Amino acid sequence: MRLFIAVKFSEEMTGAVLKMQSQLRRAGVGGNYTKRENLHLTLAFIGEYDDPDKVLEVISSVPLPKLELTLDGFGSFDGIWWAGITRDPRLEDYVRRLRHALSLAGIPFDGKRFSPHITLIRKPDRAPMPALNVPEAAPSPVRVSLMRSDRGKYGVIYTEIT
Repeated sequence: MRLFIAVKFSEEMTGAVLKMQSQLRRAGVGGNYTKRENLHLTLAFIGEYDDPDKVLEVISSVPLPKLELTLDGFGSFDGIWWAGITRDPRLEDYVRRLRHALSLAGIPFDGKRFSPHITLIRKPDRAPMPALNVPEAAPSPVRVSLMRSDRGKYGVIYTEIT
């Protein structure tokens, strides 16, 4: 099964991200928009791995400090337009400790540098990205989840395992 560790958002944060997507749609931008139910912040992408219980053990072994996420800007890379998250050294430290624990447990993961972002759209049909307003939203509490990614008839479906 295809797994990743992520943060899902509060309804208010999700609503703010959807408003950013609406701004892109109003500007006439086409592409593969991230569905509401798939909005998340990836902490570690594991990929194909058949022992979710082992991953859950690792997640529970790494203490999560009390954190809240806030939106902060937008940008693009590698055919993805994204909403930014305010930098928080505590979140970065948590991700570092989580990935270290995955490594010690022998669980493979993508070792790309952690770059906190929320994917708004993949493969936009034009460039450059138009200016967006970042909507105000109350900070979203951080709760870490193990997620499963499956290809469905109408695109990717993310299912929360925890």
